[in-house]
Amino acid sequence: MSLRWVAPVLIDAPKATLKYEAANFVGLTMTNALKPWPYPRWVAHRGAGKLAPENTMSAFRLGAQHGYRFFECDAKLSQDGVLFLMHDATLERTTSGHGIGGELSMGEIAQLDAGSWHSRAYAGEALPTLEALARWCLANHLHLNVEIKPTPGQELETGRACGELMNRIWPKTEVQPLFTSFKSDSLKGARETAAHIPRGLLVDRLADGNGDADLKQAMELDCSAMVLNHALWTPELVAKVHGAGLRCSSYTVNDQWAAQRLIDLGTDGIITDRVDMFSPAQTGEQL
Repeated sequence: MSLRWVAPVLIDAPKATLKYEAANFVGLTMTNALKPWPYPRWVAHRGAGKLAPENTMSAFRLGAQHGYRFFECDAKLSQDGVLFLMHDATLERTTSGHGIGGELSMGEIAQLDAGSWHSRAYAGEALPTLEALARWCLANHLHLNVEIKPTPGQELETGRACGELMNRIWPKTEVQPLFTSFKSDSLKGARETAAHIPRGLLVDRLADGNGDADLKQAMELDCSAMVLNHALWTPELVAKVHGAGLRCSSYTVNDQWAAQRLIDLGTDGIITDRVDMFSPAQTGEQL
């Protein structure tokens, strides 16, 4: 596929990261050995941010046209047990449907218009299954970050289903997808069925103000990363998380100053809507 580059905002190469020292922390052993992280730094949020209807194949194709090779999506279960892509629990914001998405069968979900809310150009766009997106990523040698976004009450079940799906279709010889979730039970479910797939704990607010409780939870879940609201990262917290061997990623970063701050802090991943502003080809990424 031929990629068309847009005028990017240039960002300097990462500065030297902080030196971390091993220490005992909240009863868990700290280590200087960072977990493997075979992913690009830049992650396209829900496919192509706001440039196309989120979580649709058109969005992921557009993100790829902007040079992105790592994609974030949201996955939940249909009434008949099929994983499909949608962020909200309810259908109204991003589809022609009404009510709770997880209460419809996949056949019913496939009939919804998931594009007209965005613009007329995408009228009739369908919500894809997670399997369809995963197979597209595999065919195009792209990386996938699956945010497990369960319908309330289906946290464990949805995590298990995500693991089972990837066990079935994602070769172990390939770089594995990354599972992330705000829900600890969803990460536990994914670990039950696919322990080999890396996991990341999403955090919007620090439970105790300094990140200790959240880091402890991430370590107890055997996570490879913490994915925080970008404003939460400080030099001390990056050092603490890296010192525990986990990677540091951020959402949702749409301003140059915020991206530069995270690079200067030595963080490992940046999730953005602005696939048109931040071109991976101009930020030192290996595409």
